[in-house]
Amino acid sequence: MTELKLTPLNAAHRALNARMVDFGGWDMPVNYGSQIDEHHAVRTDAGMFDVSHMCAVDFAGAQARAFFQYAIANNAGKLQTPGRALYSCMLNEDGGVIDDLIVYFFSDDFFRVVVNAGTAEKDIAWFNRLNAERGFGLAITPRRDLAIVAAQGPNARAKVWQVLPEAREATEGLKPFNAARATVAPYGELTIARTGYTGEDGFEIIVPAAQVAAFWNALAAAGVRPCGLGARDTLRLEAGMNLYGQDMDEHVSPLDAGLAWTVDLAVARDFVGRAALERDGSRQDFVGLILQKENGKAGGVLRAHQKVVTPHGEGEITSGTFSPTMQESIAFARVPKGVRAGDVVQVLIRDKALPASVVKLPFVRGGKVLVA
Repeated sequence: MTELKLTPLNAAHRALNARMVDFGGWDMPVNYGSQIDEHHAVRTDAGMFDVSHMCAVDFAGAQARAFFQYAIANNAGKLQTPGRALYSCMLNEDGGVIDDLIVYFFSDDFFRVVVNAGTAEKDIAWFNRLNAERGFGLAITPRRDLAIVAAQGPNARAKVWQVLPEAREATEGLKPFNAARATVAPYGELTIARTGYTGEDGFEIIVPAAQVAAFWNALAAAGVRPCGLGARDTLRLEAGMNLYGQDMDEHVSPLDAGLAWTVDLAVARDFVGRAALERDGSRQDFVGLILQKENGKAGGVLRAHQKVVTPHGEGEITSGTFSPTMQESIAFARVPKGVRAGDVVQVLIRDKALPASVVKLPFVRGGKVLVA
């Protein structure tokens, strides 16, 4: 039996009596008691997540920008201001998604990427292959000496500044998808990014692993609630944010996963997977579903892999859950072309066909429900 990997905060989670689960080979907290309370803490105040199982990877060298112009589907030429971040997908030659990731630009010869935990080894091997085959000459360094904490919620930034007052000047003016680097005692060099995976404001903070437990405890003392993977999943689904391995993978194009906005075909540049995207185009649509109620009650809960029946053919739910914010059963679904927001489709739940309304994503952003 393979031993689970531990983040530098594992002891802190266990001290809080977190319920721990195997998440892609990592021993991770699913909740600290009430997943629902953790969800609402992020929507209404401030919560924090240990995302140190994800991996920061540094890229150094004169051809760093050229590398990312070729390696990802979005246009790295947009990255001009130091600290600017770009969300994108890294594709294989068939246009399938190897991973979705965030690229941070700090200088023409230094970029940092954060990749998903379950794909980290595969991603790093892919980076190294492209680097060698194309002769970019980059030094590519996985940074397992770093940990990552996501503080999310309407009051999250203010509470982070309570812990890091010296970093306030550098980070208060950050727009979304921008980052700043600051050295703050006793934590060392930090990368503080105005990004997240919940649909709320906040920071994702990259911290030296040796100091992250002290930082976590300081945030908790400032009133930032520890939250587990359970709340992270319901929050991201409400916010219309994809999960790698469920909503897209190596066999799914970003154009079929609601991620066309992360693909730049307007600029004349070669990138891995471009020819396949241009050849195949978008074959399916990616929509939101809300299970309809009868007499005030829903007949089930929307879950991944349930079949969706439409007048245009069959589709499938990729992610589904019960939304604590909306008090509704919600889902993402990949459906045939022609299905539109406002339509009613049938979802097969325990051999029963139940009606669901098609809606435009996201369901919730900034604490507000955006769908009827």
